[in-house]
Amino acid sequence: MNKDINSVAVLGSGTMGAGIAALAADNNCKVLLLDISEDAVKKGKERIINEKKPLLSDLKKINNVEIGTFENDFHKIKNYDWICEVVVEEINIKRDIFKKIEEHRNANAIVSSNTSGIPLKDITKDMTEELLKNVCITHFFNPVEVMKLCELIPGEKTNKEIINKLSIFLSKVFNKGVVYGKDTVNFIGNRIGCFFMLKGLHEGKIARSKGISLEEIDSLLSKPIGLPPTGLYGLIDLIGLDVMHSVGKNLATNLPDNDAGLPFTKLPSEEQNLFNNKQLGRKTGGGFYRIKKLDNGEKVKETFDLDNGEWNTFKKIQSEKDLNIILEDSDLGNLVWNVMGSTLLYAADLIPEIADDILNIDRAMRWGFAWQMGPFEIIDKLGPKNVIKKCLDKNQELPKMLQVLEKSGNEFFYNENMYLDLDGIYKEISN
Repeated sequence: MNKDINSVAVLGSGTMGAGIAALAADNNCKVLLLDISEDAVKKGKERIINEKKPLLSDLKKINNVEIGTFENDFHKIKNYDWICEVVVEEINIKRDIFKKIEEHRNANAIVSSNTSGIPLKDITKDMTEELLKNVCITHFFNPVEVMKLCELIPGEKTNKEIINKLSIFLSKVFNKGVVYGKDTVNFIGNRIGCFFMLKGLHEGKIARSKGISLEEIDSLLSKPIGLPPTGLYGLIDLIGLDVMHSVGKNLATNLPDNDAGLPFTKLPSEEQNLFNNKQLGRKTGGGFYRIKKLDNGEKVKETFDLDNGEWNTFKKIQSEKDLNIILEDSDLGNLVWNVMGSTLLYAADLIPEIADDILNIDRAMRWGFAWQMGPFEIIDKLGPKNVIKKCLDKNQELPKMLQVLEKSGNEFFYNENMYLDLDGIYKEISN
Protein backbone atom coordinates (compact mmCIF):
# COMPACT_ATOMS: atom_id res chain seq x y z
CA MET A 1 0.00 0.00 0.00
CA ASN A 2 1.24 3.48 -0.87
CA LYS A 3 1.64 5.13 2.54
CA ASP A 4 0.31 8.48 1.31
CA ILE A 5 -3.04 7.25 -0.09
CA ASN A 6 -5.00 4.89 2.11
CA SER A 7 -8.53 6.17 1.55
CA VAL A 8 -10.56 7.25 -1.48
CA ALA A 9 -13.81 9.25 -1.70
CA VAL A 10 -15.58 8.55 -5.00
CA LEU A 11 -18.22 11.12 -5.96
CA GLY A 12 -20.62 9.45 -8.38
CA SER A 13 -21.63 5.78 -8.34
CA GLY A 14 -22.39 5.07 -11.99
CA THR A 15 -20.46 2.57 -14.09
CA MET A 16 -17.14 4.40 -13.76
CA GLY A 17 -17.59 5.49 -10.15
CA ALA A 18 -18.54 1.99 -9.03
CA GLY A 19 -15.56 0.60 -10.94
CA ILE A 20 -13.09 2.98 -9.28
CA ALA A 21 -14.62 2.40 -5.84
CA ALA A 22 -14.41 -1.37 -6.32
CA LEU A 23 -10.79 -1.18 -7.41
CA ALA A 24 -9.92 0.84 -4.32
CA ALA A 25 -11.85 -1.45 -1.98
CA ASP A 26 -10.33 -4.54 -3.58
CA ASN A 27 -6.90 -3.10 -2.76
CA ASN A 28 -7.86 -2.57 0.89
CA CYS A 29 -8.47 1.18 0.77
CA LYS A 30 -11.14 2.76 2.91
CA VAL A 31 -13.77 3.99 0.42
CA LEU A 32 -16.58 6.54 0.61
CA LEU A 33 -19.01 6.25 -2.32
CA LEU A 34 -21.52 9.09 -2.70
CA ASP A 35 -24.24 9.94 -5.20
CA ILE A 36 -27.23 12.23 -5.62
CA SER A 37 -29.72 9.87 -3.93
CA GLU A 38 -29.88 6.75 -1.79
CA ASP A 39 -31.38 4.80 -4.70
CA ALA A 40 -28.53 5.85 -7.00
CA VAL A 41 -25.76 4.94 -4.58
CA LYS A 42 -27.40 1.63 -3.66
CA LYS A 43 -27.44 0.75 -7.37
CA GLY A 44 -23.76 1.63 -7.46
CA LYS A 45 -23.07 -0.72 -4.58
CA GLU A 46 -25.10 -3.44 -6.31
CA ARG A 47 -22.88 -3.04 -9.39
CA ILE A 48 -19.87 -3.78 -7.21
CA ILE A 49 -21.30 -6.98 -5.68
CA ASN A 50 -23.35 -8.14 -8.67
CA GLU A 51 -23.73 -11.94 -8.42
CA LYS A 52 -23.13 -12.56 -12.13
CA LYS A 53 -20.14 -10.24 -12.48
CA PRO A 54 -18.84 -8.90 -9.17
CA LEU A 55 -16.18 -6.19 -9.31
CA LEU A 56 -14.44 -7.51 -6.19
CA SER A 57 -12.10 -10.48 -5.94
CA ASP A 58 -13.53 -11.12 -2.46
CA LEU A 59 -17.08 -9.97 -1.76
CA LYS A 60 -16.18 -9.41 1.90
CA LYS A 61 -14.18 -6.39 0.77
CA ILE A 62 -17.45 -4.53 0.25
CA ASN A 63 -17.03 -3.82 3.97
CA ASN A 64 -14.33 -1.34 2.93
CA VAL A 65 -17.04 0.77 1.24
CA GLU A 66 -19.27 3.27 3.02
CA ILE A 67 -22.11 4.70 0.93
CA GLY A 68 -24.04 7.93 1.28
CA THR A 69 -25.59 10.92 -0.49
CA PHE A 70 -24.22 14.29 -1.51
CA GLU A 71 -26.81 16.03 0.66
CA ASN A 72 -26.22 14.10 3.88
CA ASP A 73 -22.65 12.85 3.73
CA PHE A 74 -20.51 15.21 1.64
CA HIS A 75 -18.76 16.53 4.75
CA LYS A 76 -17.20 13.10 5.28
CA ILE A 77 -14.76 13.65 2.41
CA LYS A 78 -12.55 15.58 4.85
CA ASN A 79 -11.37 12.20 6.16
CA TYR A 80 -10.12 10.92 2.78
CA ASP A 81 -6.70 11.15 1.13
CA TRP A 82 -7.91 11.20 -2.46
CA ILE A 83 -11.23 12.63 -3.67
CA CYS A 84 -12.20 11.44 -7.16
CA GLU A 85 -15.13 13.14 -8.93
CA VAL A 86 -16.95 10.82 -11.34
CA VAL A 87 -20.26 12.58 -12.06
CA VAL A 88 -21.86 13.05 -15.49
CA GLU A 89 -19.97 14.81 -18.31
CA GLU A 90 -21.67 18.15 -17.76
CA ILE A 91 -19.35 21.02 -16.86
CA ASN A 92 -21.79 22.94 -14.66
CA ILE A 93 -22.52 19.85 -12.57
CA LYS A 94 -18.80 19.14 -12.21
CA ARG A 95 -18.10 22.75 -11.19
CA ASP A 96 -20.83 22.56 -8.53
CA ILE A 97 -19.28 19.38 -7.14
CA PHE A 98 -15.82 20.96 -7.11
CA LYS A 99 -17.12 23.98 -5.18
CA LYS A 100 -18.45 21.59 -2.53
CA ILE A 101 -15.12 19.74 -2.52
CA GLU A 102 -13.37 23.07 -1.86
CA GLU A 103 -15.64 23.63 1.11
CA HIS A 104 -15.25 20.23 2.76
CA ARG A 105 -11.90 18.64 1.81
CA ASN A 106 -8.88 18.54 4.06
CA ALA A 107 -5.99 20.71 2.87
CA ASN A 108 -3.73 17.75 2.05
CA ALA A 109 -6.24 15.76 0.02
CA ILE A 110 -5.59 15.07 -3.66
CA VAL A 111 -8.57 16.00 -5.82
CA SER A 112 -9.18 14.63 -9.32
CA SER A 113 -11.84 14.50 -12.00
CA ASN A 114 -12.49 11.43 -14.13
CA THR A 115 -13.73 13.53 -17.05
CA SER A 116 -13.07 11.97 -20.43
CA GLY A 117 -12.64 15.20 -22.32
CA ILE A 118 -13.51 18.42 -20.48
CA PRO A 119 -10.36 20.48 -19.84
CA LEU A 120 -9.44 20.79 -16.17
CA LYS A 121 -8.99 24.55 -16.51
CA ASP A 122 -12.68 24.86 -17.39
CA ILE A 123 -13.81 22.75 -14.43
CA THR A 124 -11.65 24.66 -11.91
CA LYS A 125 -11.93 28.20 -13.33
CA ASP A 126 -11.82 30.87 -10.57
CA MET A 127 -11.26 28.33 -7.78
CA THR A 128 -8.76 28.83 -4.97
CA GLU A 129 -5.00 28.60 -5.40
CA GLU A 130 -4.84 25.94 -2.69
CA LEU A 131 -7.22 23.68 -4.61
CA LEU A 132 -5.41 24.27 -7.91
CA LYS A 133 -2.15 22.99 -6.38
CA ASN A 134 -3.78 19.68 -5.43
CA VAL A 135 -6.02 19.04 -8.43
CA CYS A 136 -5.58 16.93 -11.60
CA ILE A 137 -7.45 14.62 -13.94
CA THR A 138 -7.38 10.84 -13.53
CA HIS A 139 -9.06 9.52 -16.67
CA PHE A 140 -9.80 5.83 -16.30
CA PHE A 141 -11.04 3.81 -19.26
CA ASN A 142 -14.15 1.64 -19.17
CA PRO A 143 -14.42 -1.02 -17.83
CA VAL A 144 -12.15 0.12 -15.01
CA GLU A 145 -11.38 -3.40 -13.82
CA VAL A 146 -10.22 -4.46 -17.30
CA MET A 147 -8.64 -1.51 -19.11
CA LYS A 148 -5.02 -0.87 -18.21
CA LEU A 149 -4.89 2.84 -19.08
CA CYS A 150 -5.21 5.76 -16.72
CA GLU A 151 -4.38 9.19 -18.14
CA LEU A 152 -2.91 11.53 -15.55
CA ILE A 153 -3.34 15.21 -16.44
CA PRO A 154 -1.98 18.04 -14.27
CA GLY A 155 -3.30 21.58 -14.33
CA GLU A 156 -1.09 24.64 -14.80
CA LYS A 157 -0.59 25.00 -11.04
CA THR A 158 -0.67 21.37 -9.92
CA ASN A 159 2.12 20.49 -7.51
CA LYS A 160 4.51 17.95 -9.10
CA GLU A 161 4.58 16.01 -5.84
CA ILE A 162 0.84 15.38 -6.19
CA ILE A 163 1.31 13.90 -9.67
CA ASN A 164 4.21 11.73 -8.51
CA LYS A 165 2.28 10.48 -5.50
CA LEU A 166 -0.81 9.64 -7.52
CA SER A 167 1.22 8.05 -10.32
CA ILE A 168 2.92 5.69 -7.88
CA PHE A 169 -0.41 4.78 -6.29
CA LEU A 170 -2.15 4.17 -9.62
CA SER A 171 0.65 2.00 -10.97
CA LYS A 172 1.67 0.12 -7.81
CA VAL A 173 -1.69 -0.29 -6.05
CA PHE A 174 -4.25 -0.10 -8.88
CA ASN A 175 -1.85 -1.79 -11.35
CA LYS A 176 -2.67 0.77 -14.04
CA GLY A 177 -0.56 1.88 -16.96
CA VAL A 178 -0.17 5.59 -16.34
CA VAL A 179 0.39 8.00 -19.21
CA TYR A 180 1.03 11.71 -18.81
CA GLY A 181 -1.00 14.10 -20.93
CA LYS A 182 -1.70 17.80 -21.25
CA ASP A 183 -4.84 19.71 -20.25
CA THR A 184 -6.27 19.72 -23.78
CA VAL A 185 -9.62 18.55 -25.10
CA ASN A 186 -10.05 14.74 -24.89
CA PHE A 187 -6.44 14.38 -23.64
CA ILE A 188 -4.49 11.63 -25.47
CA GLY A 189 -6.45 8.43 -26.12
CA ASN A 190 -9.80 9.98 -26.93
CA ARG A 191 -8.27 12.80 -28.97
CA ILE A 192 -6.68 10.28 -31.35
CA GLY A 193 -9.29 7.53 -31.03
CA CYS A 194 -12.20 9.88 -31.71
CA PHE A 195 -10.40 11.31 -34.74
CA PHE A 196 -10.14 7.74 -36.07
CA MET A 197 -13.85 7.11 -35.50
CA LEU A 198 -15.27 10.42 -36.72
CA LYS A 199 -12.95 10.63 -39.73
CA GLY A 200 -13.77 6.98 -40.36
CA LEU A 201 -17.51 7.66 -40.59
CA HIS A 202 -16.94 10.34 -43.22
CA GLU A 203 -14.52 8.18 -45.19
CA GLY A 204 -16.93 5.26 -44.84
CA LYS A 205 -19.57 7.25 -46.68
CA ILE A 206 -17.16 7.76 -49.59
CA ALA A 207 -16.18 4.08 -49.52
CA ARG A 208 -19.83 2.95 -49.63
CA SER A 209 -20.36 5.08 -52.73
CA LYS A 210 -17.64 2.93 -54.34
CA GLY A 211 -19.41 -0.29 -53.44
CA ILE A 212 -17.43 -1.14 -50.29
CA SER A 213 -19.77 -2.55 -47.63
CA LEU A 214 -19.85 -1.87 -43.89
CA GLU A 215 -18.69 -5.43 -43.28
CA GLU A 216 -15.72 -4.99 -45.61
CA ILE A 217 -14.79 -1.66 -44.03
CA ASP A 218 -14.80 -3.26 -40.58
CA SER A 219 -12.86 -6.28 -41.82
CA LEU A 220 -10.07 -3.93 -42.95
CA LEU A 221 -10.09 -1.50 -40.01
CA SER A 222 -9.52 -4.28 -37.48
CA LYS A 223 -7.22 -7.30 -37.37
CA PRO A 224 -5.24 -6.53 -40.58
CA ILE A 225 -3.96 -3.27 -39.10
CA GLY A 226 -3.69 -4.43 -35.49
CA LEU A 227 -6.97 -3.00 -34.17
CA PRO A 228 -9.68 -4.83 -32.17
CA PRO A 229 -12.15 -7.05 -34.10
CA THR A 230 -14.98 -4.53 -33.67
CA GLY A 231 -13.49 -2.44 -36.49
CA LEU A 232 -15.01 1.02 -36.98
CA TYR A 233 -18.78 0.59 -37.01
CA GLY A 234 -18.74 -2.22 -34.45
CA LEU A 235 -16.72 -0.01 -32.09
CA ILE A 236 -19.18 2.86 -32.42
CA ASP A 237 -22.06 0.44 -31.80
CA LEU A 238 -20.29 -0.54 -28.58
CA ILE A 239 -19.65 3.06 -27.49
CA GLY A 240 -22.97 4.48 -28.67
CA LEU A 241 -23.77 6.98 -31.41
CA ASP A 242 -25.13 9.34 -28.75
CA VAL A 243 -21.67 9.43 -27.14
CA MET A 244 -20.03 10.14 -30.50
CA HIS A 245 -22.52 12.94 -31.15
CA SER A 246 -21.68 14.49 -27.78
CA VAL A 247 -17.94 14.01 -28.33
CA GLY A 248 -18.21 15.72 -31.70
CA LYS A 249 -19.89 18.77 -30.18
CA ASN A 250 -17.23 19.01 -27.47
CA LEU A 251 -14.46 18.76 -30.06
CA ALA A 252 -16.08 21.38 -32.30
CA THR A 253 -16.05 23.82 -29.38
CA ASN A 254 -12.60 23.06 -27.98
CA LEU A 255 -10.30 21.94 -30.81
CA PRO A 256 -7.69 24.46 -31.98
CA ASP A 257 -8.74 26.46 -35.04
CA ASN A 258 -6.36 24.69 -37.43
CA ASP A 259 -6.92 21.15 -36.11
CA ALA A 260 -7.24 18.43 -38.74
CA GLY A 261 -10.19 16.93 -36.86
CA LEU A 262 -12.46 19.97 -37.08
CA PRO A 263 -14.07 19.10 -40.44
CA PHE A 264 -15.25 15.76 -39.03
CA THR A 265 -16.86 16.75 -35.73
CA LYS A 266 -20.40 16.53 -37.16
CA LEU A 267 -21.86 13.13 -37.94
CA PRO A 268 -22.47 12.39 -41.64
CA SER A 269 -26.14 12.76 -42.61
CA GLU A 270 -26.88 9.01 -42.52
CA GLU A 271 -25.43 8.63 -39.02
CA GLN A 272 -27.21 11.80 -37.92
CA ASN A 273 -30.48 10.18 -39.03
CA LEU A 274 -29.67 7.13 -36.90
CA PHE A 275 -29.00 9.43 -33.94
CA ASN A 276 -32.27 11.30 -34.50
CA ASN A 277 -34.13 7.98 -34.63
CA LYS A 278 -32.39 6.79 -31.44
CA GLN A 279 -30.77 3.87 -33.28
CA LEU A 280 -27.64 4.29 -31.19
CA GLY A 281 -25.94 0.90 -31.05
CA ARG A 282 -25.98 -2.02 -28.65
CA LYS A 283 -27.65 0.04 -25.91
CA THR A 284 -30.79 0.43 -28.06
CA GLY A 285 -30.80 -3.05 -29.56
CA GLY A 286 -28.97 -2.09 -32.72
CA GLY A 287 -27.09 0.60 -34.57
CA PHE A 288 -25.03 -0.39 -37.58
CA TYR A 289 -25.44 -4.03 -36.55
CA ARG A 290 -28.01 -5.94 -34.49
CA ILE A 291 -28.77 -9.44 -33.30
CA LYS A 292 -32.29 -10.45 -34.33
CA LYS A 293 -34.12 -13.30 -32.65
CA LEU A 294 -36.26 -15.34 -35.06
CA ASP A 295 -39.59 -16.99 -34.22
CA ASN A 296 -37.83 -20.36 -33.90
CA GLY A 297 -35.47 -18.95 -31.28
CA GLU A 298 -32.49 -18.74 -33.61
CA LYS A 299 -30.40 -15.57 -33.46
CA VAL A 300 -29.04 -13.94 -36.62
CA LYS A 301 -26.76 -10.95 -37.06
CA GLU A 302 -27.93 -8.19 -39.38
CA THR A 303 -26.33 -5.11 -40.94
CA PHE A 304 -28.14 -1.82 -41.42
CA ASP A 305 -27.91 -0.41 -44.94
CA LEU A 306 -27.27 3.28 -44.30
CA ASP A 307 -28.22 4.25 -47.82
CA ASN A 308 -31.61 2.56 -48.18
CA GLY A 309 -32.56 2.23 -44.51
CA GLU A 310 -33.04 -1.56 -44.52
CA TRP A 311 -31.68 -4.40 -42.41
CA ASN A 312 -29.85 -7.14 -44.32
CA THR A 313 -28.25 -10.44 -43.32
CA PHE A 314 -24.72 -9.85 -42.03
CA LYS A 315 -22.00 -11.04 -44.41
CA LYS A 316 -18.90 -12.22 -42.59
CA ILE A 317 -15.73 -11.15 -44.38
CA GLN A 318 -12.34 -12.51 -43.41
CA SER A 319 -9.81 -10.11 -44.90
CA GLU A 320 -6.49 -11.59 -46.02
CA LYS A 321 -4.83 -8.16 -45.95
CA ASP A 322 -2.11 -7.12 -43.50
CA LEU A 323 -0.71 -3.83 -42.23
CA ASN A 324 0.70 -2.95 -45.64
CA ILE A 325 -2.85 -2.32 -46.89
CA ILE A 326 -2.28 1.20 -45.51
CA LEU A 327 0.27 1.82 -48.29
CA GLU A 328 -1.57 -0.05 -51.06
CA ASP A 329 -2.68 1.97 -54.11
CA SER A 330 -6.24 0.67 -54.52
CA ASP A 331 -9.76 1.62 -53.43
CA LEU A 332 -9.36 -0.51 -50.29
CA GLY A 333 -5.87 0.81 -49.67
CA ASN A 334 -7.03 4.41 -50.10
CA LEU A 335 -9.84 3.82 -47.61
CA VAL A 336 -7.43 2.49 -44.98
CA TRP A 337 -4.90 5.26 -45.68
CA ASN A 338 -7.61 7.93 -45.41
CA VAL A 339 -8.79 6.54 -42.06
CA MET A 340 -5.86 4.84 -40.33
CA GLY A 341 -3.10 6.60 -42.24
CA SER A 342 -4.67 9.96 -41.43
CA THR A 343 -4.90 8.93 -37.78
CA LEU A 344 -1.18 8.10 -37.70
CA LEU A 345 -0.34 11.48 -39.25
CA TYR A 346 -2.71 13.23 -36.84
CA ALA A 347 -0.99 11.62 -33.85
CA ALA A 348 2.42 12.54 -35.27
CA ASP A 349 1.39 16.19 -35.34
CA LEU A 350 0.15 16.40 -31.72
CA ILE A 351 3.49 16.52 -29.89
CA PRO A 352 3.98 18.52 -27.70
CA GLU A 353 0.34 19.71 -27.73
CA ILE A 354 -1.23 16.67 -26.03
CA ALA A 355 1.86 14.88 -24.66
CA ASP A 356 5.59 15.47 -24.44
CA ASP A 357 6.67 12.39 -26.34
CA ILE A 358 5.74 9.48 -28.58
CA LEU A 359 5.95 7.00 -25.71
CA ASN A 360 2.90 8.40 -23.90
CA ILE A 361 0.89 8.45 -27.13
CA ASP A 362 1.78 4.87 -28.09
CA ARG A 363 1.03 3.58 -24.60
CA ALA A 364 -2.30 5.42 -24.49
CA MET A 365 -3.51 3.80 -27.70
CA ARG A 366 -2.31 0.31 -26.73
CA TRP A 367 -3.62 0.43 -23.18
CA GLY A 368 -6.79 2.47 -23.78
CA PHE A 369 -7.99 1.38 -27.24
CA ALA A 370 -6.41 -2.11 -27.34
CA TRP A 371 -4.33 -1.37 -30.43
CA GLN A 372 -1.59 -3.98 -30.88
CA MET A 373 0.86 -1.17 -31.64
CA GLY A 374 0.78 2.58 -31.03
CA PRO A 375 0.84 5.08 -33.92
CA PHE A 376 4.61 5.53 -33.95
CA GLU A 377 5.20 1.79 -33.61
CA ILE A 378 2.93 1.28 -36.63
CA ILE A 379 4.85 3.88 -38.64
CA ASP A 380 8.09 2.09 -37.75
CA LYS A 381 6.58 -1.24 -38.86
CA LEU A 382 5.49 0.26 -42.19
CA GLY A 383 8.84 1.99 -42.59
CA PRO A 384 8.86 5.76 -41.97
CA LYS A 385 10.43 6.36 -45.40
CA ASN A 386 7.46 4.58 -47.00
CA VAL A 387 5.00 6.70 -45.02
CA ILE A 388 6.89 9.88 -45.96
CA LYS A 389 6.82 8.83 -49.63
CA LYS A 390 3.06 8.19 -49.41
CA CYS A 391 2.56 11.69 -47.98
CA LEU A 392 4.62 13.26 -50.75
CA ASP A 393 2.82 11.25 -53.44
CA LYS A 394 -0.51 12.54 -52.10
CA ASN A 395 0.78 16.11 -51.59
CA GLN A 396 0.14 15.84 -47.85
CA GLU A 397 2.21 17.93 -45.48
CA LEU A 398 4.53 15.93 -43.24
CA PRO A 399 3.44 16.05 -39.60
CA LYS A 400 5.81 17.43 -37.01
CA MET A 401 7.31 14.19 -35.70
CA LEU A 402 8.00 12.81 -39.20
CA GLN A 403 9.82 16.06 -39.92
CA VAL A 404 11.81 15.59 -36.70
CA LEU A 405 12.69 12.02 -37.68
CA GLU A 406 13.74 13.05 -41.19
CA LYS A 407 15.92 15.92 -39.95
CA SER A 408 17.54 13.71 -37.29
CA GLY A 409 18.94 11.36 -39.93
CA ASN A 410 17.54 8.35 -38.04
CA GLU A 411 15.46 5.67 -39.74
CA PHE A 412 13.00 4.81 -36.98
CA PHE A 413 11.19 6.32 -33.99
CA TYR A 414 12.34 3.44 -31.78
CA ASN A 415 15.81 1.96 -31.48
CA GLU A 416 15.86 -1.05 -29.12
CA ASN A 417 15.09 0.44 -25.67
CA MET A 418 15.21 4.04 -26.88
CA TYR A 419 12.62 6.39 -28.39
CA LEU A 420 13.07 9.56 -30.45
CA ASP A 421 12.13 12.78 -28.65
CA LEU A 422 10.99 16.11 -30.04
CA ASP A 423 14.59 17.28 -30.33
CA GLY A 424 15.48 14.36 -32.60
CA ILE A 425 17.52 12.64 -29.90
CA TYR A 426 17.02 9.07 -28.64
CA LYS A 427 16.06 8.75 -24.98
CA GLU A 428 15.93 5.63 -22.85
CA ILE A 429 12.51 4.07 -22.25
CA SER A 430 11.76 3.88 -18.53
CA ASN A 431 8.90 2.11 -16.78
